[in-house]
Amino acid sequence: MAVEPFRIDVNQLVLDDLKSRLEETRISPGIAEADWDYGTSPAYLEDLCAYWRYEFDWRKQEKYLNEFAHFRCEVDDIGLHFIHERGKGDNSIPLLLVHGWPDTFTRFLKVLPMLTDPAAHGLGDQPSFDVIVPSLPGFGFSDKPQKRGVTFSFGDLFHKLMTQELGYQRFGVQGGDWGSIVAEQMARSHSSSVIGVHLTDVPFFHMFQKPDELSGAENKYLKKMEAFQQKEGAYALIQSTRPQSLACGLNDSPAGLAAWIVEKFRAWSDCDGDLESRFSRDEILTNIMIYWATQTIESSFFPYYDMANAGALRWTAEAVKSWLGSTHVPAGFALFPKDLVTPPREWAERFFNVQRWTVMPRGGHFAAMEEPELFVADVGAMFVPLWATVEKA
Repeated sequence: MAVEPFRIDVNQLVLDDLKSRLEETRISPGIAEADWDYGTSPAYLEDLCAYWRYEFDWRKQEKYLNEFAHFRCEVDDIGLHFIHERGKGDNSIPLLLVHGWPDTFTRFLKVLPMLTDPAAHGLGDQPSFDVIVPSLPGFGFSDKPQKRGVTFSFGDLFHKLMTQELGYQRFGVQGGDWGSIVAEQMARSHSSSVIGVHLTDVPFFHMFQKPDELSGAENKYLKKMEAFQQKEGAYALIQSTRPQSLACGLNDSPAGLAAWIVEKFRAWSDCDGDLESRFSRDEILTNIMIYWATQTIESSFFPYYDMANAGALRWTAEAVKSWLGSTHVPAGFALFPKDLVTPPREWAERFFNVQRWTVMPRGGHFAAMEEPELFVADVGAMFVPLWATVEKA
């Protein structure tokens, strides 16, 4: 189908059903002195669910979301939802922003106005951006994949979205978490279109490609990654091995869904244990509501399953693609200290043509939500010079 305007409008029956489920919520009692040590705090979850039931106004949040320009189109038989906000300048830089898990396209809402109209936000003469923010397949208002392995074609899907559907032949890509994987896919397979990538992490699967000789910093990083996997990585193992079993509970229980997502926002952000010092309750619940209303928590697990269960032939093909492209496209990294584990530059340089490396003073996994000003400044510093080079070519 052609690109068509899209409006978020959750059926009232879904909202009524949600309220009924919240009224009947049974919060596990937990251990009083454990607080968050055992996972999501029962006391916090009970309070959040009460707010969700009695005070949270989805229609208000829906109205806010619909202030952005939403669209849908079909690419390779998958319906893609995306925001497309055009810059206020005469020569705006096309920029694709790709979210990860457990967030949604809402990761980028704070930075959209700053990127599209920098002058109105005190950013001086910085050029504006045409910003495209898609929902990954299986997330939010994009279609759910109906077969295995679609994760490996996310980059191809978004390249077609940008070039064939939206008409951008050259553009930049920014991503974190799954977004960084998509950005790498696009850099390696579509280097003639991608002017550069800006990432907040090195895609995690590279840690399974350990070379024989490692620097001290790389060894330290990989040991930290292994420690993270041991202490925090059970969620990924479950999502990559038994996604349907887990999803049955989360898709049925709003409290369960909230507990699964909220714990990650607290653990992976620069909040020092106080989740709401970084995110308002409305921000937290709006993100959760997108999973709930679209019933996409299960399909959001599929990328984990695809990565964990790909065979040798698949990984050989992916390696060949990497050799062909991703080491040529300019790459910039913005490392936020409270992200999962931050890599050293020499690790990134094994896989990317690193042209910019910024160690941020604060912020975590959800950088565009937590530190929008720092995020926008670094994105601008990365892509403005690259676009000037494209203009001269």
